[in-house]
Amino acid sequence: MTANDTALAARFALAKTLAAEAGAMALDYFNRRDTLVIETKRDLQDVVSIADRNVEIFLKERVAELYASDGFLGEEFGHQEGSSGFTWVVDPIDGTAPFVNGMPTWCVSVAIVRDGEPVVGVIHVPCSNELFAAAKGFGATLNDRTLRLDPSRTLKNAMTGIGSNSYVTPDRIGKIIASLMNKGGNFIRNGSGALMLAYVSAGRLVGYYEPYMRAWDCMAGFCLVTEAGGVTMPFPGSGPEFLEGHPVLASNASCYEELLDIHVQNA
Repeated sequence: MTANDTALAARFALAKTLAAEAGAMALDYFNRRDTLVIETKRDLQDVVSIADRNVEIFLKERVAELYASDGFLGEEFGHQEGSSGFTWVVDPIDGTAPFVNGMPTWCVSVAIVRDGEPVVGVIHVPCSNELFAAAKGFGATLNDRTLRLDPSRTLKNAMTGIGSNSYVTPDRIGKIIASLMNKGGNFIRNGSGALMLAYVSAGRLVGYYEPYMRAWDCMAGFCLVTEAGGVTMPFPGSGPEFLEGHPVLASNASCYEELLDIHVQNA
């Protein structure tokens, strides 16, 4: 094992541990969510709680204890440059709206990017006790069971995840859904883009598309899908564009071109 492989393996092990610990912390908040103060950010659908902030602080501090030279990007507190070549990309609670409304479709998403590429992706789903984990060259697993996508799954015989938010007009989302259904597909939205990307890696969804996402929502899922044998649309992994929103597409190779066509038609 090379030095680079050793460095990656050590961080992968830490990412799994931290995602599980952060998930337990978030679950404790979830179980007493009626006591949380809920705030809005960009609009009334974009919510945040003290749980989001405290879970991110926990993750950032734990990473800094062991890898002080690594960069860190979190949804709540932004970007901190590093010098090691590794950047941790974290969404402490993806699916805050389901979280505060008592639904189980939320998760903790922890990714690591190296040289602009997501090389570690860990998504912990506390309410179902599921840990999706992948690292470049290590494969993808769900609770230590290997994930490998089935090429017989298509838009017509499986479900596709579609994401939406206030950055994208309702008319555009409607056209995307219509395009998918005109191809014989059907869709689902559960309130967490990161979780739906994890579901793609497990074959529960055949693909996921959202016209506008941020790095903390998708980097872990990209690594999971790629290591499970799927395909992802390029997303900037460094520079100023890394901190901006972009379209996200990840799917089984069996339907990637069809979903890409939907993206192009409705861009």
